[in-house]
Amino acid sequence: MTAARRGRPGHDLESVLQVAARLFNERGYDGTSMEDLAARLGITKSSIYHHVPGKAELLRLAMDRALDALFAVVDEPEATSGPALDRLEHVVRRSVEVLVAELPFVTLLLRARGNTGVERAALDRRRRFDAVVADLVARAVAEGGVRPDVDPALTSRLLFGLVNSTVDWVRPGRGRDDAADLADAVTAIAFDGLRRR
Repeated sequence: MTAARRGRPGHDLESVLQVAARLFNERGYDGTSMEDLAARLGITKSSIYHHVPGKAELLRLAMDRALDALFAVVDEPEATSGPALDRLEHVVRRSVEVLVAELPFVTLLLRARGNTGVERAALDRRRRFDAVVADLVARAVAEGGVRPDVDPALTSRLLFGLVNSTVDWVRPGRGRDDAADLADAVTAIAFDGLRRR
């Protein structure tokens, strides 16, 4: 991992990363130049290089931000102990909250297609996250918490299809209560249909 360099006053790595993620989402990674980023920040291109060695590092940092937040969810105590269905519900709920909190970064991750080495590495990590969720679904089925007539791999994809689809309409700047309300709605819709009756 490359150590972050100190930037000029008024622009830290966080502000550069926030703007980069938004621009990558608006224009695409290939369609965004360092000149575009500098113009949006109101600084010179060389000022950006005080923070990162290049555009690929900004993409890596942005993708890692989303993935690190998601992997932190599966390491939370509520995701590691107890009945598998409760653990799965916790992971889905908290993933919605992560999506809202880290919207530009999660959006960027979900739009990755593997066109660069950074994207391929991020997609590999995302597949590992998906495998953790699929395993939780399979355990919930085995424990009798989830209907036995649903395929665990398909269920995992459908659950996170529901979660991930919110990037298309949720708006940044919503408060914690809005994120919690959204998480409540997603888990109610998903888990009422999954629970074994």
